[in-house]
Amino acid sequence: MTFRDYYEVLGVEKTASQEEIKKAFRKLARKYHPDVAEDKEAAEGKFKEINEAYEVLGTPEKRQKYDSLGPDWQQGGNTGHPTGASPAPEGFTQQFEGTGFSDFFEQLFGAQSRPRAGGRGFEDFRERGSSRPIRGHDTHADILVSLREVQHGAERKLRLEHFDPLTGTREIKTPSIRFPKGVKEGQLIRCAGMGEPGFQGGPAGDLFLHVRLEKHPQFQVIDNDLYQELPLAPWEAVLGAQVAIRDLDSEFQIRVPAGSEDGTELRLRGRGLATGEGDAQGDMYARIRIVVPSTCNDEEKKHWEALAKSSSFNPRKGS
Repeated sequence: MTFRDYYEVLGVEKTASQEEIKKAFRKLARKYHPDVAEDKEAAEGKFKEINEAYEVLGTPEKRQKYDSLGPDWQQGGNTGHPTGASPAPEGFTQQFEGTGFSDFFEQLFGAQSRPRAGGRGFEDFRERGSSRPIRGHDTHADILVSLREVQHGAERKLRLEHFDPLTGTREIKTPSIRFPKGVKEGQLIRCAGMGEPGFQGGPAGDLFLHVRLEKHPQFQVIDNDLYQELPLAPWEAVLGAQVAIRDLDSEFQIRVPAGSEDGTELRLRGRGLATGEGDAQGDMYARIRIVVPSTCNDEEKKHWEALAKSSSFNPRKGS
């Protein structure tokens, strides 16, 4: 498996600040997000690649691990284990497909075995030689969920491959995982019996999927609310305007009040994410950003100059 250069994917230097990484992601995401790209099929794969790179580089802990391993990542961490696998002391491995992340990501940040109550390790190893049933360990993994899946609910098919070199057994499962409407960042989805297999007739452990929301180029998510910027021309902010804006599902018109200031948030009730409680949705907030023209032609310059002479407004006096 080849090394993935996430810095190259986002087009930033390895010394880039978190703010520079964020800006690079947003620029690329606006171009390749399936909602806006002309070639949606090609853009989908590219957007997932961009999102994965930002998931790593935009998360300080993951970025530190990624940087510490570097191109020689196979010399440490999960060396010798199959794609997406996480080693346990006993040698058990679990491969994943269908989480929304690449094989490379899964190898570095994929499923991790977690101990049962009472501990694990060499004691568990000795228990395998006994005749009593032993429950398999629980396993944990991240799964990438899009905002559209949050909004409408979704079903995802996984492919899990369990391999235990001590017993030589290999087991493949293809469960369908249902995401309810309103699923949240960090929420755990329990997949009963999909963890490490049991021994001596003991039950299998569980798989816990940690929901990671796909980053969106337009929206910021806080709980069930969506936040986005609303660029306005100076005259739109001064005079008020009817402007088009989008939520996750459609485009519609809103009225911007006259005299709106930069940074003002317009609350649009019920235009946010599904809460999971019936048909209820959070709110959407449009944060006004006044954009000044970077250039103007001769005719436009005359109008600006005339306005400057006739207007009594002085921003440094607040009137």
